[in-house]
Amino acid sequence: MSWDFSTDPDYQEQLEWMAEFVRREIWPLETIWPELGLEGLDKAIAPLQDQVKARGLWATHLPPELGGQGMGQVRLGLMHEVLGTSPIAPLAFGNAAPDSGNSEILAMAGTPEQKERWLTPLLAGDLRSAFSMTEPHTSGSDPTQLQTRAVRDGDGWVIDGHKWFSSNGSIADFLIVMAVSSPEARPSQRASMFIVPVETPGVEILRDVPTMEHPWEQFGGYGGHSEITYNSVRVPGEALLGGEGEGFVLAQQRLGPGRIHHCMRWLGVARRAFDMMCERATYRYAHGSVLAQKQTVQNWIADSAAEMQAARLMTLHAAWVMDTEGARAARTDVALIKFYGAKVLHDVVDRALQVHGSLGYSTDLPLEQMYRSARAARIYDGPDEVHRQTVARHILNGYQAPAAEVPSEHLPTRREQARERFAHILDAVTAND
Repeated sequence: MSWDFSTDPDYQEQLEWMAEFVRREIWPLETIWPELGLEGLDKAIAPLQDQVKARGLWATHLPPELGGQGMGQVRLGLMHEVLGTSPIAPLAFGNAAPDSGNSEILAMAGTPEQKERWLTPLLAGDLRSAFSMTEPHTSGSDPTQLQTRAVRDGDGWVIDGHKWFSSNGSIADFLIVMAVSSPEARPSQRASMFIVPVETPGVEILRDVPTMEHPWEQFGGYGGHSEITYNSVRVPGEALLGGEGEGFVLAQQRLGPGRIHHCMRWLGVARRAFDMMCERATYRYAHGSVLAQKQTVQNWIADSAAEMQAARLMTLHAAWVMDTEGARAARTDVALIKFYGAKVLHDVVDRALQVHGSLGYSTDLPLEQMYRSARAARIYDGPDEVHRQTVARHILNGYQAPAAEVPSEHLPTRREQARERFAHILDAVTAND
């Protein structure tokens, strides 16, 4: 099978513009992001969004009829590699999670009325959203265990449940809630999705959960992970997103492309840490020479470069498969990059931090924040162990046990088979002796 995911010159020019734009305009905002607050951040980002729209790079994850560019996953991946260098860069490009994934679900499964009410203002930046699926008392790696229930009541539904890690829940205008609507159905057909405005009675946003990435108490800030309870939340029938029982299917269609974007953003973070590591090696002097002359540091740089290149090619290939054959065909490729990319991110940042020593450990550099953030990559959107299992199962489907459990490469058996096959030659050689 031939394959190609080369970048055409016109889009390469756009990528170069993006890289310079993010470095010049977005990176400086990182240093004062907490001081700005949500309102200040919106004001600072607004003029940058206008520049992005003028370049035709706004909301590129969506098809043209919805105001996007319909770029496909390879181009989107390359864009996210640039945007991944800063946690706030996607805000300027109209493709920040979870709004980007939620807009894809609405575009794919929403009714015309739902698109007009929720998708259009979401794309315009007038609304924010959250995806509410993860629960504190069930395994996130097995969504068939969801306990949140949606029960029919007349023409509507009543939702009861407890969620957490609903990213941006405390600043969202509406929530897309995953709840079990058909408990007697097959596990993959039990859940449905519902659009729930945050002001709906019974919706209680308890807190933003402190994490390794954000270990301080906060509420109402961009990037928070909210804990939410749904207490007899009554929504109308038109709140159902997609068909009843289609929640798992929609979630998978949302998560597939999202994992590619995650992996490319991780490469952006890793590259930024890598550049810091290489820069440090050129001037830090210890034990008779600069660090660049130390074999261990040289090994770290070489290993990091190789691992990033491998992860990049693997991720772009997964994106290419998704573009050419569809999300289902790319399932194993996506699982592969999810756990491999997370490891590469962690290891590169870890080496960069080590090269910087106490400076890297301090908050004077972004490395410590990158390190804390990197640890979550092995958990969200499916833990490493689940993705490894997916890859292994798919690979093992291509193998079968040998006859009589004798290994295919068992040399005594192969030797005997070869003697039988080439007996006439062996007889001739023996006769000549």
